[in-house]
Amino acid sequence: MNFVSTSGRTPPTPFRDALLAGLAPDGGLFIPEHIPRVPAAFIGALPEQTLQSIGVEIAAAFIDDIPRTALAHILADAWTFDVPLVRLTDTIFLLELFHGPTLAFKDIGARFLARTLSHYLGETGRDITIAVATSGDTGSAVAHGFLDVPHVVVYVLYPSGKVSPLQEQQMATLGRNIHALEVEGTFDDCQRMVKRALGDGEVASARRLTTANSISLGRLVPQIAYYFWAVAQWRRTSPPPADTDAPVVVVPSGNFGNLTAGVYADAMGLRLASLIAATNANDAGAEYIRTGRFAPRNAVQTYANAMDVGNPSNLARLRAHFGDNLPRLQQRIAASSVSDSATIDEIRLTYEQCGTVIDPHTAVGVAVARAQHGKAPVVVTATAHPAKFPEVIERALGRPVPLPPELRDAEGRAKQSTIIPADYAAFKRILLTSSRP
Repeated sequence: MNFVSTSGRTPPTPFRDALLAGLAPDGGLFIPEHIPRVPAAFIGALPEQTLQSIGVEIAAAFIDDIPRTALAHILADAWTFDVPLVRLTDTIFLLELFHGPTLAFKDIGARFLARTLSHYLGETGRDITIAVATSGDTGSAVAHGFLDVPHVVVYVLYPSGKVSPLQEQQMATLGRNIHALEVEGTFDDCQRMVKRALGDGEVASARRLTTANSISLGRLVPQIAYYFWAVAQWRRTSPPPADTDAPVVVVPSGNFGNLTAGVYADAMGLRLASLIAATNANDAGAEYIRTGRFAPRNAVQTYANAMDVGNPSNLARLRAHFGDNLPRLQQRIAASSVSDSATIDEIRLTYEQCGTVIDPHTAVGVAVARAQHGKAPVVVTATAHPAKFPEVIERALGRPVPLPPELRDAEGRAKQSTIIPADYAAFKRILLTSSRP
């Protein structure tokens, strides 16, 4: 399997080289030359599979230079936590993706990426620098995933004052090979700076640089697996959710990487009923899905801060997948946006009706799922533990959520971050002058 660029000016590239590069040389995102199909027998036997066995099948379809036995070891080491499908109402299910060490769905991709890169680096003994922009949970997942990984140093760029205090504590207190950069700007500024560094020849001559954002294939490929896992658990549900073998899936969406993984799973043979992108007020991507007009804009701050993205990178992958054919895209994907007030209302309603506390990102998804008005049953990808957003939960419910041990530990650590302006020159100076791994 080789990978090409969404910009169309990069020759076919093996997975390993695409992973280490992060961004294609022409500035585009790497995409597979074709979407591989998984065997029909495998689809039929999904209820007998485990998350890890599904992960091996999906990873092996894209990665042909790591043996299945090594992939199985990588996944067994990366995915040491549950990803349960939980019934919320008669027609709404939550795929709880947040039981990893940083209590966010990003752990699934980040831990796979860290171990896969470690596999490749162990073969060569070479060093690598990772630059990652985050609007919330990506930073902590990447930081924890790569903490003390040999031959790796990580720079996490996050927008000052626009992530929750607990999210900041998780990624800005680790030290060692993890460097937190607090950017005086927005997530889009952080993302722009990382992309520019990846294409900067002077930086490339000084250090080997890649990324761990959702633009990384090492994040995208493992996320495909949990859509198959959702359907595997769906088929085990008793009584069956409906007279159908596939649900509608609602995906809280910011940079659209999670949604892209769902689209790829669908194309690999899973055949979901449909996918719905659920966004907050930052709805440039949703507007494209609904109308075909794409107008990137500055992100605005919302309660669902990890989705505060005004120019979602992975929209380029979605457009490439559907050949820039909007009607084809709209046959498989719908989109809906949810306001901050509706997000608060949904947190409250879900707790009052179901006794379940959900985080603001998942609440955006559940609000969209409720709007289906009793159509096909829906799975919402539940993205984070609610305790990561204590101020929002207290606003909705009038009381705090008890902190799990992972967050209590982060809360007590000293912050170790460097404040920089939203200026690429400042970031470049750090990359050129700081020590390498």
